[in-house]
Amino acid sequence: MALPGDDNVKKSCTDGKRSASYKETIRTKAELVLQSRKHANELFDVLEYLQSEEENEVIFAINACQKIFCALMERGDLYVGQLPKEKEILEGDRDVVEKYKMFIRHRYNDCIELLQDCMDHEAYQVKESALCVLMKFAVVEGKHSLQEQNWSEHSNFPFELIEAVVQGLLSEKEDMALLISRFQEFLEMDDVRYYVMSSFRNNINKVMSRNQQAVLPVYQSNVFTLLTSINMPSQDSEITNFLLKQEIAKDWKAAKLKHHKRAFEQMWLTFLKYKLPASMYKKVLVILHDSILPYMNNPTLMIDFLTAAYDVGGAISLLALNGLFVLIHEHNLDYPEFYKKLYNLLDPSVFHMKYRARFFHLANIFLSSSHLPAYLVAAFIKRLSRLALTAPPTALLIVLPFICNLIRRHPSCRVLIHRPSATHVPCNDPYVMEEEDPAQCRALESSLWELQTLQSHYHPAVAKAAKAINQPLPEAEDELGKLLELSTFELMERDLKNPRQSVPLEFDPANGLLQSPREVVGMHFSLE
Repeated sequence: MALPGDDNVKKSCTDGKRSASYKETIRTKAELVLQSRKHANELFDVLEYLQSEEENEVIFAINACQKIFCALMERGDLYVGQLPKEKEILEGDRDVVEKYKMFIRHRYNDCIELLQDCMDHEAYQVKESALCVLMKFAVVEGKHSLQEQNWSEHSNFPFELIEAVVQGLLSEKEDMALLISRFQEFLEMDDVRYYVMSSFRNNINKVMSRNQQAVLPVYQSNVFTLLTSINMPSQDSEITNFLLKQEIAKDWKAAKLKHHKRAFEQMWLTFLKYKLPASMYKKVLVILHDSILPYMNNPTLMIDFLTAAYDVGGAISLLALNGLFVLIHEHNLDYPEFYKKLYNLLDPSVFHMKYRARFFHLANIFLSSSHLPAYLVAAFIKRLSRLALTAPPTALLIVLPFICNLIRRHPSCRVLIHRPSATHVPCNDPYVMEEEDPAQCRALESSLWELQTLQSHYHPAVAKAAKAINQPLPEAEDELGKLLELSTFELMERDLKNPRQSVPLEFDPANGLLQSPREVVGMHFSLE
């Protein structure tokens, strides 16, 4: 007679026996491989466990492979040099030892390919174990190189192994952000970082060419995540942390900052030459000016990308301003129609964008020069004034001080405030809002009647800011820094904290449905 719970007990016992079984099997086969060359074929069975459907079996097999191949490399049991194809091993006059080493080297290559597949496993623990073992192989292979050393290029660094790791991280099907964050620990090492950057170019070109340069959101997201995980050194003296402890060759590129910058530059240029998802453009442009351009040997190579982004329009154009400013200000980029395009970025959407603060900060810098022609500054002032008529209060508290600052810097634009014909006599505004060329919009012939209209705004802070033009403007400019990040919630909080003032109200007796029950009862009594 079966008792309750017997099935669970049997299942538990079965799982326990199976667990002990595969562990004992893998452990035994690993020991046999390390004990004698005649048991080399046991490697096939160990590698087969790397393809198991059971997560625990795969992890145990990964650790066993680390133990086996690290020990064999340290013993010198792997063939060194250009490895012949497996079919060619039996050909020629080779002794038994050489054939054995070639066999082990082929199994090592099989193991690396299987570990790459494990980095695509559905279980994160398997991915992480595979990644860490591959990097452990890199350390041991660096000490016991399997290739003929090339001191001028890669020293004894296992470049092909790093390429395999990068290929595993840059999946085309799955978001690898979590595994990439785990890999960031290795990217802090200067030699790993250099060879990872060097492997990007081939990987991106290969994948994008295979997919006919189509947009690959998952793959490109993984590439961007890995790219932005790289922290570049700023000077040669900072390049001291290496995965492989070795005597540094004089011409070893991984130890030179200029070669790091060149690899960094080529990596980003290769990534950006292909079409990106719209959201990816924004992510790149947000970090371009402070995380990419300063670490390039030749930042002007980004001109084509930035000018193309600036022509897109909307938020992407707005975000391209930062990078263009760096190239114009620090690298003497000549951009003849820059102000015309900046002028055309001013539309109602600019007040509602996520990057509104960044835009006005940069526009304030671009329009700070006192050498700008009066017609150009007047065009910006007038366009902002017209757009202010439909802007939210938080945007108006930025725009109105911004306009006042422009008038302070350029006294010739005061005519927009003090034009007598626009004071009391109605007239047609000569300003042409639809004109894209600021030189042709006739802003200097107009007036700032929009600001006078805003003096009757429902929000008292806006009305007060608009009335600033009624008085002579002081020489000191208004500080915009605190206003740029002002949100609607903060504005409401500020208003609620202000002391309450008595406000005169006009009271009209309610009629019909708005009467209180007491008033209705009183009316019935009066009717009776």
